[in-house]
Amino acid sequence: MTNSWRTTALAERHRALGSNLEDWIGMPTAWFYDHDPSEDHVAIRTRAGLMDVSGLRKLHLTGPHATAILDHATTRNAEKIMPGRSAYCCFLSEEGTFIDDGILYRKGPNDWFVVHGGGSAHDVLAPAVVGRNAALLFDDDLHDISLQGPLAVDYLARHVPGIRDLAYFGHVSTTLFGKPVMISRTGYTGERGYEIFSRGRDVVAIWDQIVAEGKEMGIVPAAFCALDALRVESYLLFFPFDNSQVYPFPQGPQGDTLWELGLDFTVSPGKTGFRGAEAHYRAKGRERFKIFGIELESDKPAGNGDPLFDGDRQVGVVTQGMVSTLTGRSLGIARLDVDKAVPGTVLDLRGAELTAKAVAAELPFDDPKKLKRTAKG
Repeated sequence: MTNSWRTTALAERHRALGSNLEDWIGMPTAWFYDHDPSEDHVAIRTRAGLMDVSGLRKLHLTGPHATAILDHATTRNAEKIMPGRSAYCCFLSEEGTFIDDGILYRKGPNDWFVVHGGGSAHDVLAPAVVGRNAALLFDDDLHDISLQGPLAVDYLARHVPGIRDLAYFGHVSTTLFGKPVMISRTGYTGERGYEIFSRGRDVVAIWDQIVAEGKEMGIVPAAFCALDALRVESYLLFFPFDNSQVYPFPQGPQGDTLWELGLDFTVSPGKTGFRGAEAHYRAKGRERFKIFGIELESDKPAGNGDPLFDGDRQVGVVTQGMVSTLTGRSLGIARLDVDKAVPGTVLDLRGAELTAKAVAAELPFDDPKKLKRTAKG
């Protein structure tokens, strides 16, 4: 738990499953349990897994100016998000480069809940409330456990009336096992799933009951590292591990544009005036690389940072690799030169532990039309 300054009420549950609680942005996190992570990947793809993602940073933003603050700080048109709905968004630097992503949950007319990852969204929002009619509260008492997989809705339907009707990116304040919770139909797996936000005093009882009751359905506790396999298949980026902060450019400053990351869809149509907007629009067509998929002719995964070559020229780097237990495919997310980010382009992976042919492929690999996560009923 080196450098961890935040706490999780589930620490003892994770230790009992074999976790050493490695740090993630200040939170002791169950990166690994005492079993093969591929078991968790299979469980989430075929049944369901329960994961503690409380390391995500959670903010309450309230007040008459809250919506205007978010509208300037993020790429989304916040005014169009209605209570009970949420939206995935990006935060940009003044230079128009990606610095964080998150989800904006609108709970009421002037009441917002913001969940973000390892970037600097909080550093953008905190000074924005100064001198405005708004307040920002960092909330680590609120825990976030994520029930993901095709059986997640079947399990929750036993306890939460109407959960089948909750639309993708919808959320509801309700009770679970007699405890107050907010349940959001969101997640980071590419599957139909739900995030359950609860108080620290309640989360252990909720976790225990889901684990106990879900066992008969094959629902299992899943370690955080299972996300690495799931996100490769589902084109879910993880800041800063897919970014120039980890893989710097040979020349020029770090910082990736949304056009390069394939996240330009997070800018609401026609929106201007947000932080970094002018630089963002100027960067279109000036991409230095593209996030793209690769498939290896191998039964082993690429290593993070393994270079990709076209002849003698390095044309990319793998940021995350995996081999699927379900399909046997060796897949990866890569940062490729723009002219090589074309489906079917053949490249050579020359890693420290693996050399293999690699073929460029469109992302996502799994469920490209997002039919699973958006399913109804």
